[in-house]
Amino acid sequence: MQKDSYAFTFEMSVRDYECDMQGIVNNSVYQNYIEHVRHEYLKQVGLDFSQYTRQGINLVVVRAELDYKYPLTSGDAFVVGVNMHRESALKFAVYQDIFRLPDYKPVLKAKIIVTAINQRGRPEIPEAFAALFSSTTV
Repeated sequence: MQKDSYAFTFEMSVRDYECDMQGIVNNSVYQNYIEHVRHEYLKQVGLDFSQYTRQGINLVVVRAELDYKYPLTSGDAFVVGVNMHRESALKFAVYQDIFRLPDYKPVLKAKIIVTAINQRGRPEIPEAFAALFSSTTV
């Protein structure tokens, strides 16, 4: 992993209760990790997820593709890298990779397709997101 190959990176660590009977992180927990990091990324670029919700604009996941490469265990530190890309007029993709620290072993590759739903219940990408896409690459 090269930090400069991602628009944003965020470090975390595994908590005991996130592991299943096999002693590894439960597969569903990875979606919590990457969602948290997507929200942190939006905050870092000046977009407030909760503010959009209060305005009646809901950012929603419409598709999640997850490739599990290697399991994390309790206490493991890891980093999540994020890149965003405009998929179409109404959708964007968030590419997220998880690497175990300190060896940067690949753990997960994800492609999350997201849209925004306006107050009328229709898909509509807010202008601030459109501006973000013009400067973000995969």
